[in-house]
Amino acid sequence: MRGSSTKAISLLNSSIAVRHYLFPQLRSNHTRLCSTDTTLPSVASSSTKVAVAETSLSPLSMLPTAILLRSYFITRILASPLILKATSPLMHLIANSQSPMLNPDRNPLLHFLVRKFVYDHFTAGENESEVKATIKEIKQMGYKGVILGYAKEVNVTGGETKHLKADATIPDPSNVTIQEWKEGTLKTLSMIKEGDILAVKYSGAGPSTLVALSKGTSPPPKMWTAMLDICNAAVKQNSRLWIDAEQQDLQGTIDQWTIDLMRIYNRSETPVVYTTMQAYLKHTGHNILEHLNIAQKEGWTLAIKLVRGAYIATEKRALIHDTIEDTHNSYNQIAKNLLQQDYPGVPSDRPYPNVALFLATHNDESIQRAYAIQKSLIEAGKPVISISYGQLQGMADEVSCSLLQRCQSVQPGETQLSKQALAPHAFKCLTYGSTQECLQFLLRRVKENQDALGRTKYWLAGFRREILRRLKSFFVSA
Repeated sequence: MRGSSTKAISLLNSSIAVRHYLFPQLRSNHTRLCSTDTTLPSVASSSTKVAVAETSLSPLSMLPTAILLRSYFITRILASPLILKATSPLMHLIANSQSPMLNPDRNPLLHFLVRKFVYDHFTAGENESEVKATIKEIKQMGYKGVILGYAKEVNVTGGETKHLKADATIPDPSNVTIQEWKEGTLKTLSMIKEGDILAVKYSGAGPSTLVALSKGTSPPPKMWTAMLDICNAAVKQNSRLWIDAEQQDLQGTIDQWTIDLMRIYNRSETPVVYTTMQAYLKHTGHNILEHLNIAQKEGWTLAIKLVRGAYIATEKRALIHDTIEDTHNSYNQIAKNLLQQDYPGVPSDRPYPNVALFLATHNDESIQRAYAIQKSLIEAGKPVISISYGQLQGMADEVSCSLLQRCQSVQPGETQLSKQALAPHAFKCLTYGSTQECLQFLLRRVKENQDALGRTKYWLAGFRREILRRLKSFFVSA
């Protein structure tokens, strides 16, 4: 009887070990310093020893097996120029077609196929219950939080902007669009929790807002009232929001409106409103300096989401850096100057402005550079700014998981207190909406991230190694 019990316990332990190995999200939460759980483990705890041992594993060891396999399949497609060339026209057709046969929102079979092979990997869901389930799964992996936005976008080309300027009497008498935008944005906000971030686009508020953006005037009164209501709701639930960048025809006005919001809501070291800066634009360095000078004079916190660029396919080429290397250098230099609180041109005769930085990038080198700077400042006992990192759901998994892995590891000489200070705040950026709306969103993200897609062969090799490692471990354990 005792032998049977021993054998049963052995089998149970083996089963648990395999289950934890294949599904890392089921491991103990004790070492998740990136998550919202702030409980610190004892230095001598077994969970800490596990974390130390796991630092030798690939960052992809953090992924649940189902997501790992799906990521491998998707990356395999993205890594093949022939497959991309063959499927890209079809995907664009499906994303924009109103035909009952080709619109996935109207064709049940096409809807099923797109969801299974594309949608479910890159998006949070079509409704509130799906979105909340996705957010829960992501946070269980150890992410500090999520950024959530609605997939539907309004793209304004130069020609459309000229039309708006010429026709400033676009009817919107009932302000129905503004009200719908407000209700939709508040609904999105209700799906996230404390510490999470809401992504907002001004242009979604409709024609009258687009006219004001294009003409450089004040926002429509009802739109601005709606925006203040959204910000107040975010404050109430201790969430934040970032204002997305849009085309340069509109961006100057977007910057000014966002400064007005930061004047109201960023009066503490924990800001509510983030503005977006695009490093691929030649004037961004100077634009940030102007923002810093205003924040310094007026005493509020400048919160920046730094991206490389979002509209390279439609933006005026003369506004963009000549080479991708110039964009990389711009991004890294801006991040360095902000982190070191030594931005060229900021007056030194008054206190340096408070700054919060969110690095939204799939570029591992940029993240490693920024983390090294922040780490050196912390270890030297120098003042630091708030910094977070984020990648899109379904993209750059190895980059995201390396941040999670760093949260759970203990380096030689680190105390638990210093580990908590050094743990990077890792986020995942999610979108939700109908299948076709999300396809449109994703196709533009793919266009924006051509540089990241150039590293798909490297990612593919990493996925293969991790899959083989798990298979070997499974058979050895069996």
